[in-house]
Amino acid sequence: MSMIPRKKQIDEIDQRILGALQKDGRLSNVQLAEKVGLSESACLRRVRLLEQNGIIDKYVMLIDQVALGKAGNVFVRVTLEGQQQEKLQCFEREIGQVKEVMECYLMSGDSDFLLRVIFRDNEDYMHLHNRLTSLPGVLRVQSSFALKTVLKKTELPVD
Repeated sequence: MSMIPRKKQIDEIDQRILGALQKDGRLSNVQLAEKVGLSESACLRRVRLLEQNGIIDKYVMLIDQVALGKAGNVFVRVTLEGQQQEKLQCFEREIGQVKEVMECYLMSGDSDFLLRVIFRDNEDYMHLHNRLTSLPGVLRVQSSFALKTVLKKTELPVD
């Protein structure tokens, strides 16, 4: 059994809708319909179907982390004391409470989790590091600081 869910079928019009909304989630239905070449009612119907089918997950606003004073990105590999289900679930619950953790992935390989953490400066990261190492079940934390963001996408390919 594959761990990756099958892609839900979408047609070219759905692809145009998704592409337009990913570029500008504030488009009105009127603007969106015009961009994708549909009537307003047909466009709204398709958007609602995309929402109902879970293809459109949610609408968000992206904030520039540098403008908020949290320019630093660090990738943190976390190894737990064990991989029992309850230890993994406990860590997952606790890591969700650390607001500076922007992404968390359960991994295969040398470490159990990979995190992307944002921070202001070295002192700020030291506090975060201490918090991470004090989480239940954490054996080791290894940090790799991003020197430069080369590419950061928010738009998924929909073709």
